[in-house]
Amino acid sequence: MLRATIFDLDGLLVDSEILWHRAEVEILGARGVPVTEHEDRATKGMFVGEVVRYWHARYPWSPAALDDVVAQLLTRVGDLVEQRGRLLPGAVRALDLASEHGPIALASSTPMALIERVLDHFALRDRFAVIRSAEDEPFGKPHPGVFLSAASDLHVAPSVCLVLEDSAAGVIAAKAARMAVVAVPVAAERHEAPFALADLRLNSLVELSASWLDQHFAPGGSPARD
Repeated sequence: MLRATIFDLDGLLVDSEILWHRAEVEILGARGVPVTEHEDRATKGMFVGEVVRYWHARYPWSPAALDDVVAQLLTRVGDLVEQRGRLLPGAVRALDLASEHGPIALASSTPMALIERVLDHFALRDRFAVIRSAEDEPFGKPHPGVFLSAASDLHVAPSVCLVLEDSAAGVIAAKAARMAVVAVPVAAERHEAPFALADLRLNSLVELSASWLDQHFAPGGSPARD
């Protein structure tokens, strides 16, 4: 039975994937990277440093200054979230439901400073017993490191954790960590093979049901290790 829940952030709780894409169009586009407003975000789920290295390897710009580009992206995304961001439908209710079944954590590819900025903007930081960023891991998603660290901080075994994710990379990471997964992909990505690994697929967090959680969580939601 499950005993704890780990949430992703961008694209799951907050409508920020489109804002990440807009920031990439602005900042990488100015360096000659042909990212357009109307294409899918090829780097969804990656850590921001990996995103910058991904595009620089394909369309090198000079001077490189990769760390500066990372910093510019993070600042711009934070600004856009505060100007235009919104919580996705069902996000607060999902946090409420999960909290009733045990401790909850957040595990994101976003750097900690931006995670905290976003959570503070939406007054969500105190909701989580644990907050982990992939910047503290050797590898980002689809490596399971950030999820395993979150479980360790919650003092629960990975096998009793439920992960809620919107990205294919996140689903792969959670399954590699031996965790149960509820996937909430956007319509354009639902056909992608990794989402077939999920224990449950939803069109939005609005569809997350208390009865499904009741069936899969241990009564009382007390944390324990295998």
